[in-house]
Amino acid sequence: MACITFITPYRPIICGIADYAEFITRESLPGTWSVLSFNLDKYGVPLSNDRVSLTDPVCYCIPSREDFSASSIVKGMRYCENEVLWFQHEWGIWPDDVRFVSMLRDLGQTKVVSLHSLHFQSGETIFGLRRREYSFLQLLLPHIDAVTVFSEGSYQAVTRAFPEYWDKVHLLRHGTHLYPEIARMSRLDAKARIHEFLIGESGLDQASKGKLMQEGIFLDPETTLIGGTGFITAAKGIEPLYHVRDVLHEMMPGRKIAAVYVGFLRQRDNRADSKRVAELMARYNDAGHFFSETFLPVDLLPVMLRALDIQFYWPSDCTQSGMIAHSLGAGATIACRDMEGVGETVKMAGGLSLPDFGRLIDGIIWLILDPGLRNKMSERAVRYAEEFSWRNQALKHFELAEQLCRSRFQRLAPTSPLFTASGVTEKEPSIVWK
Repeated sequence: MACITFITPYRPIICGIADYAEFITRESLPGTWSVLSFNLDKYGVPLSNDRVSLTDPVCYCIPSREDFSASSIVKGMRYCENEVLWFQHEWGIWPDDVRFVSMLRDLGQTKVVSLHSLHFQSGETIFGLRRREYSFLQLLLPHIDAVTVFSEGSYQAVTRAFPEYWDKVHLLRHGTHLYPEIARMSRLDAKARIHEFLIGESGLDQASKGKLMQEGIFLDPETTLIGGTGFITAAKGIEPLYHVRDVLHEMMPGRKIAAVYVGFLRQRDNRADSKRVAELMARYNDAGHFFSETFLPVDLLPVMLRALDIQFYWPSDCTQSGMIAHSLGAGATIACRDMEGVGETVKMAGGLSLPDFGRLIDGIIWLILDPGLRNKMSERAVRYAEEFSWRNQALKHFELAEQLCRSRFQRLAPTSPLFTASGVTEKEPSIVWK
């Protein structure tokens, strides 16, 4: 059986890809996986209180994002039969493309790279890839056994750009969470639980608590909540949420509609981000608007997503979204921008995904007017989450690992023409792609 060593940020590092790796390994069989991660003191982001137990096969052996090499990978490896090195790639994790590929070239094991931040709707190349992505893949593909992508759009972009390597490209969709009890929870119950948390447990300032209690936006059954949650960054499109609410309020004057965002600032020492939070709190805490910077505990995150009558997402840049993975399993009703893998996923899951801002608002109006339609969208979201659950996607990782190990064994088997009668390998012939 194949073993996978994931090379990735990992808990307690706070980032979406660290979460992704933890969700995959959590659903993998003990003894079949290990993790090589970065020195926690030098990674450069805050750490959560969710520390790895002593029994977890995790080694923080890579010196830093600026100091990585094949030797640091080899130093931390467990070495098992049929081992696959599986790298999680994103530009912020591996900032030097040439050094990253050189590291892979120097590693003799079977190697897979998951491409988390690959675009397919860019105008920078005729394939939909960004120029840096095209150049990176041009360097990368000759030196790895496989790359995985999360969307059909990305798969088509890479195979069109590099048809000679089509057999190295694999579509392996982003995993999704399953919250069956929360998905069955009424939105009124979910709203009441979030209201209770924000008032009593969140540490909000008294002014924010007083506003929530006065307006009762989470407790009024006549109020339609449109909103979101997650890390507070410029690319998330938080401000368009409040603009949408104001447009809807003008178009539907008889309806009570409130825009809500409960987010978390990952790097509190970042002055630009802190300034942005202060601006958002000052600008969007009046009638019909509520913005709060507070951390939602893991058990309340899906409750928040379920509490929203409509989850709105209009990013300025994205490829995938870990928050959408939570939303689907919570039975959220999603209205989002049709952008990259996020748009593809939401459409596959039966949500509302459109490229035009005005058309999306028209679609949201129909959702507000038709609660039955919102419920049907929620049910389709849960069915998608069941099909692409973390458990199912973890199994697909190991299926691909097994396939790659078999291929490698067949290439190196004594019956291969690369072996002489004495069992000594001859020089591998060069391959010319037509």
